[in-house]
Amino acid sequence: MISSLLVFCGSRTGHDPAHAALAAAVGTLLAVRDVTLVYGGGGVGLMGIMARACLAGGGRVIGIIPRTLMTAEIAQSGLTEMHVVETLHARKALMHARADAILALPGSIGTLDELFESMTWRELGIHAKPIWLLGDNDYWAPLLALLEHLAHQGFAPPDLDRVAVALPDLPSLAARLPAANRQRPGSNS
Repeated sequence: MISSLLVFCGSRTGHDPAHAALAAAVGTLLAVRDVTLVYGGGGVGLMGIMARACLAGGGRVIGIIPRTLMTAEIAQSGLTEMHVVETLHARKALMHARADAILALPGSIGTLDELFESMTWRELGIHAKPIWLLGDNDYWAPLLALLEHLAHQGFAPPDLDRVAVALPDLPSLAARLPAANRQRPGSNS
């Protein structure tokens, strides 16, 4: 049962407005499904959009941010919980400890760093949490091709590309989460 989802995503919105729309939709979905959002605690970019959408839908949001990024990522106010840690490693460890599954939305090298560490930990058996990739317009296709290339070249097991599963759309993420069990704010039914 997934009651909390760790989401890695960009501290920028990117050029394609579809990424911001997806981040907002993920935040709303988590609120509706009563799944706690665990994320990096920033108020900028896709991170902030997703967190604010989850909060607006009445969801729980746990932010985990290193002290050194409190200004750069502009820590999001109003979260259910905010944890300030001293290092990026402490951030990743606490995020993993608080989550049942992991999702990566579009982002840059910080998102990739977090994703690769999660994938490495899963490959090494440190955790068995599902890892999903979600992004519009084939955002993750180059990464999936690289994983396949690594295996083809003999540097990874042949199933490395299955450590993280690419989801085609938001409904495919919704299908992996618990069914909606509460009303959204403002709903009369």
